Amino acid sequence: MQTISTIGAGIGGIATAIRLARKGYRVKVFEQQSYPGGKLNELRLNGFRFDAGPSLFTLPNLVDELIGSKSSSAFTYHKLELITRYFFPDGTVLNAWAEPERFADEVADKLNDRHSDVQRYLLESKELYELTANTFVYSPFPQLKNFFTLQSLKLALNPKKLKAFETMHQVNCKFFSDPRTIQLFDRYATYNGSNPYLAPGTLTMIPHLEHNIGAYFPNGGMYAITDELVRVARQLGVEFIFNAHVDRVEISNGRTIGVSVNGSGVESSYVINNTDIFTAYQSLLEGVPLAKRLAQQQPSSSALIFYFGVKGTHPQLDVHNILFATDYHSEFRAMEDGGISNDPTVYIFITSKRVASDAPDGFENWFVMINVPPNTGQNWDELRQMAREAIIAKVKRMVGIDLNKLIVTEDYLDPVRIEQRTGSFRGSLYGISSNNRMAAFNRHPNRSKNIKGLYFVGGSVHPGGGIPLCLASAKIVDSYFKPI
Repeated sequence: MQTISTIGAGIGGIATAIRLARKGYRVKVFEQQSYPGGKLNELRLNGFRFDAGPSLFTLPNLVDELIGSKSSSAFTYHKLELITRYFFPDGTVLNAWAEPERFADEVADKLNDRHSDVQRYLLESKELYELTANTFVYSPFPQLKNFFTLQSLKLALNPKKLKAFETMHQVNCKFFSDPRTIQLFDRYATYNGSNPYLAPGTLTMIPHLEHNIGAYFPNGGMYAITDELVRVARQLGVEFIFNAHVDRVEISNGRTIGVSVNGSGVESSYVINNTDIFTAYQSLLEGVPLAKRLAQQQPSSSALIFYFGVKGTHPQLDVHNILFATDYHSEFRAMEDGGISNDPTVYIFITSKRVASDAPDGFENWFVMINVPPNTGQNWDELRQMAREAIIAKVKRMVGIDLNKLIVTEDYLDPVRIEQRTGSFRGSLYGISSNNRMAAFNRHPNRSKNIKGLYFVGGSVHPGGGIPLCLASAKIVDSYFKPI
């Protein structure tokens, strides 16, 4: 059997291992941590369980493809009726219902935009996704042959439909008049670590995934995805080796011949890199330079997350909640300067609303996150304390819950810890940012042009970060291999 060494047991590495094992390859996955999942991990703390990283599940068909037969799987999920509850500084509370018509009614009722405006926006979001997905998401890119398709021809004939020459914020301003509606749809830029005032309008396809296709919740929490995919991989013969530090990729005559792990050589026909691309070139690919145009790209934003065990149950909050900033633009300007706004947008994710065992009776598990810049040497102890105070004050002011009296246990994740635990460059969550119109062309390809047998998956390479795009990268790598 031809052996494949996969570096990293993040979701992209696990998905690739499943696909290639099904084709008959012997796959070994080396993970430096003692657990799989990468960012899609969990935290257990004093009777509470928290999903530690990604919290929104879209395009579940990409996971279903990997699982295969449902008869042997305990993994289930359900579509959320309410996707997100939004709290605005003026006291407005808006429920983003999954059903598009109901959501449009809610916007028309609570905000100063029309039902038809929302309908038209979501229709164009759908059209944009359908126009671009095959070329920009599910195909190897950039490759000249990708542009000789019917879909690419439609793009060439209708370049304005791509919305690449406007920012996401500018596009949203054309559709809506109420600053609150614009702020709601600007938020989708953060789904890949970008700034809506800089990122191209092409990203207005993202709301389609939630509002037209649907947002879902795994019945065991987000980490159930990792658990299930590892089970499937092992069933196919994939071997996971934990606490395994890969020192370098072994290369001879321009081809991979294996990896060095904990100081010992492991021979393999192919190598799949699931580590951050900047980290890979700095530490694994000795003497192989990262292309200049890629090395100059700016990392995406990071996150500061507090895991709070909270006394009481709080019906004013749902599973996904957003407490918006008063001045959204200033929040992004602060991040551009390497800092954190004193009034950040706060995201609260509470899985115990759906999984009772995630918190003791009479308590809730709050995953509380704000967007922050990547680590460039800031004093994160100081920033974290300032952010914690601002978050607690904001929750009390906007939701009426005094966390000072209710937090019984807590932990945190900041850019420094993210980098230490996942190898993400500077703690960025999505590799490079999408803060320019050429961002889609500046991601690292999934196959090395210089080293035969070397492939790349995960959020720092094409097509980008987040669970769906990581799974898409695995699909692309799989397309290069023939069954044996």
